[in-house]
Amino acid sequence: MSVGETPITVVGNLASDPELRFTPSGAALVKFSVASTPRSYEKTSGQWQDGTAMFLRCTAWRDLAQHIAESLTKGMRVVVTGRLRQHNWQTPEGENRSMLGLEVDDIGPSLRFATAKVERVQRNGNGSGPAADAWNTGAPAAGGWGTPAPAASGDAKYSEEPPF
Repeated sequence: MSVGETPITVVGNLASDPELRFTPSGAALVKFSVASTPRSYEKTSGQWQDGTAMFLRCTAWRDLAQHIAESLTKGMRVVVTGRLRQHNWQTPEGENRSMLGLEVDDIGPSLRFATAKVERVQRNGNGSGPAADAWNTGAPAAGGWGTPAPAASGDAKYSEEPPF
C-alpha cells in the first residue's frame, strides 16, 4: 500500500452478481456493489432500526477477480478490504462529477450467519521452493512451520498441549 492511501474494510451484502470482464491485454477484472446498512437498537420501541444504506462499487483484478466471479453471488454477506479511490469525470453537459469506489485487496464470505467450504487453487508458477510447494499441494512445509501438531492421546480430538 502506498503512502496516503485510504484503507477500508466493509461488511455488507453483494447487491448484484459479480460481473467478470477482461481487458484487451487479457487481464481479468470483476465489478460488483456491496450494500452496507447500519442498524441501531431503539430502546423506546424495543426494535432495531435500519439506517441509510450505502452502496459501494468495488473492482478487483486478475486471479482475485476470477475467484470472486466463481465463488460469490448476489445477496451473499461478505467482508471486503481494500483502498478507497475517487473517480472524477465531466458529463457531456460540462458538469463535474465524482464517485468513491473500492479497489479490492481481499474479500471473503462473512461467517456470522453462514458457513463456507474453502478450496485452494493451484497457483500459476508464483514462487518456488518448499513453502510454495506446500501452498500448492497442501503438504506441510519444511522447517516446522507447516508440520501438523502432535496427535492427542486417547479418543480426544484435540491435544491439551500448545502447538509450540
